[in-house]
Amino acid sequence: MERNLKNVLVISFGFLLLFTAYGGLQSLQSSLHSEEGLGVASLSVLYAALILSSMFLPPVLIKKLGCKWTIAGSMCCYIAFSLGNFYASWYTLIPTSVILGLGGAPLWSAKCTYLTIAGNSYAEKAGKNGKDIINQYFGVFFLIFQSSGIWGNLISSLIFSQASNKVEISEENLACCGAYDCMTDTSNTTGSAGPSNSLIYTLLGIYTASGVLAVLLIVMFLDQIKSDQAKTEKEILETPSFWSTFLATFRHLKDKRQCLLIPLTMYSGFEQGFLSGDYTKTYVTCALGIHYVGYVMICFSAVNSLCSLLFGKISQFTGRKLLFALATVTNAACIIALLLWKPHPEQIAVFFVFPALWGLSDAVWQTQTNGLYGVLFEKHTEAAFANYRLWESCGFVIAFGYSTKLQVYIKLYILLSVLVLSMVTYGVVEYLEAKSSPGTPTATKKENVGPVTQETHM
Repeated sequence: MERNLKNVLVISFGFLLLFTAYGGLQSLQSSLHSEEGLGVASLSVLYAALILSSMFLPPVLIKKLGCKWTIAGSMCCYIAFSLGNFYASWYTLIPTSVILGLGGAPLWSAKCTYLTIAGNSYAEKAGKNGKDIINQYFGVFFLIFQSSGIWGNLISSLIFSQASNKVEISEENLACCGAYDCMTDTSNTTGSAGPSNSLIYTLLGIYTASGVLAVLLIVMFLDQIKSDQAKTEKEILETPSFWSTFLATFRHLKDKRQCLLIPLTMYSGFEQGFLSGDYTKTYVTCALGIHYVGYVMICFSAVNSLCSLLFGKISQFTGRKLLFALATVTNAACIIALLLWKPHPEQIAVFFVFPALWGLSDAVWQTQTNGLYGVLFEKHTEAAFANYRLWESCGFVIAFGYSTKLQVYIKLYILLSVLVLSMVTYGVVEYLEAKSSPGTPTATKKENVGPVTQETHM
């Protein structure tokens, strides 16, 4: 047990170091590289590459390299993205975003495969239930991993707080913040003239070093899959070919319930894209300064993690319908309030209320939508979750893609429209389920949603 637990901890802390860097960088992209929308364009390209990557790369790489070296190699793709930010241009950031997107799916698949093999191996030797051990391993992993959103954002805010060129924001500049933004470069209207290059390079240096430490940790301390486990690994990786997986994913759309869940799944990408791409730029950076972005996103991450844990526990008592209703009302209220609110530095608490409420809603969208897919498509989980990843990633791509082309109030109306459509189509799904199987409880499964949720988060 000690050896297996050691490997679980090595993977967990490796991912913690890696995503401390990536999570912090993702939150800053729209504010740090706002010229011509370079930052959000890079995120849009990144998620498009992730769609392609998830379709065919994971089984191929894991078979050729094994889990350990697939994890190490994929982590290097994330380091490339950090390096691309040192000299951010269309010729450096876009290619490194593609590289990161291609490495994202193999990284998560290799991690899931490794933890599954390790759990089954220990369970077989100890005479325990494999599923129970695997759940324990994933529990340990996400307990450690979830804090990466806090550390990455904390580092960025602490470093950017060192800027000495902070000035008062004029009312004229504040008029360009919020829903009716002026579509200008917010780094010119923020409370500071933007962080100096030395501070940016310091931050990127820390993030890059964090990624390198993650790779070294995996290479030096993670055990390779043993030879007596090779058969198990091969069985787990006996996946269909690219074309059969590709066709199965789209063949699954013949199920009308899957088609009806597309708006809800895409909304998950839309709402996350809005918070990290638009809220951070046109509300926080514009009115308070880039050094507050990290603190605001820490608030989102903390509430999101706590609520994910809470909703996973209480969904068996409340059922998923009540939780979806809670998330809908909360998100709709936030969207309407963001349309009406004019951000001002004196209302600093309000800047944290929105991400906290957003984190509560997002916890429902992630845990309950994953659970819903698991319940509805129990016999076709592979094709169902392939559709989940596909449509959520499409939501990200679209949200980041139009980010620089539209004013924020238009994006908020789009967000509200997709939310309403999502709830209408979700209601139809629940009606069809109730009609086909009367008396079946609607509480979602609370187990095994964590790994899938985080896979869609990169």
